[in-house]
Amino acid sequence: MKTVEIESAEQLFEHLRVSNSLTGVVIQGLDLRSHSAALREVSAQGATFLGCQLDPETAAHVVATGGIVFPTLPQVPYQPYRGSLYSSATLTDGYVHGQPDTLAQSMDQRVYAHYDGHRKAEGGVPIIEALAQRLHDHAIDDALEDYLRGGDGEPKKVVAIMGGHGMERSDPNFRTVARVAHQLTNLGFLMATGGGPGAMEATNLGAYLANAPLEDIDAAIDMLARAPDYTHVEWWDSALDVVKRWASDPGESVGIPTWYYGHEPPNLFATHVAKYFSNSLREDGLLTIAHHGVVFAPGSAGTIQEVFMDACQNHYGTFGDVSAMVFMGRTYWTETKPVYPLLKALAADRQYGGLLGIEDDEQAIVDFIVAHPPQVYRGR
Repeated sequence: MKTVEIESAEQLFEHLRVSNSLTGVVIQGLDLRSHSAALREVSAQGATFLGCQLDPETAAHVVATGGIVFPTLPQVPYQPYRGSLYSSATLTDGYVHGQPDTLAQSMDQRVYAHYDGHRKAEGGVPIIEALAQRLHDHAIDDALEDYLRGGDGEPKKVVAIMGGHGMERSDPNFRTVARVAHQLTNLGFLMATGGGPGAMEATNLGAYLANAPLEDIDAAIDMLARAPDYTHVEWWDSALDVVKRWASDPGESVGIPTWYYGHEPPNLFATHVAKYFSNSLREDGLLTIAHHGVVFAPGSAGTIQEVFMDACQNHYGTFGDVSAMVFMGRTYWTETKPVYPLLKALAADRQYGGLLGIEDDEQAIVDFIVAHPPQVYRGR
């Protein structure tokens, strides 16, 4: 049975107008109380209502005619049945530009405070809260899949950039990452990151400015410089200044952060945000969607973990293909953190060995991604 996902009342009633049936329809998080009479005129056989608001009579009709109603879950400051990804504007809702002390009032930080309080509670996370988080993360999975599928049915060509969350805005690598992301976005790739600060912010910034001249990255970084890292009280304010200045034609990118590390607020340059509670889902998922390659900027333990998670996917062809892994900074990855020689040895007799690169020059990094599209996994 084909499933039809409904995310607005208009979409629901257009579907009913065309098909006069709710079979296979999944309706997420809608207030349908003003449409009760219309809903009671049609059988709900095969329909699923996820966290929708229905009056008692309509809810009873849905169940009586073969539908399923998943109830809203009480006392959670987020929508477990989200029908779409977040935006930066949604996550910053409640924050007042120029008043850093309002950070805790933002939707993002209110959810984090709720989540953090429960995970530290004596006796563990209450079962209803755990269920709500899992429903939420499933909904984000679904929304991300819909987005990556593309409105025209052509899957987006995703390239991820991984790197240290502590990379300051004044670090030359921050500028290089932003310029690489700017160029790749203009070549038709969708940039994906962990959605946080450091190299992640640089990537989303470069993509956000994709429709502006490359030189505008320098101007934007100059504006950001007054708040070198996410611990500075003006980190969001300086980013909001950049967002406002280039808001007329932003380039798309996706950020995939997690409330597991919620003390790090999300960066504000990703146009689409898939924020999870589960960090393991988030990390594995980010690497999974990057079918057109991953660029590894300098980073520490977290980035190195991601190197070998990606290598494992390539080594065993987990998702049926292998993709490029290019390392930014020859000295860093061969001497400071000598991961690259080990990876070369690991991949010496494997297919993805031919998709490993290490470059210092930003143009060479871009060229490597372009020249090494994904390959169907051949076993070795």
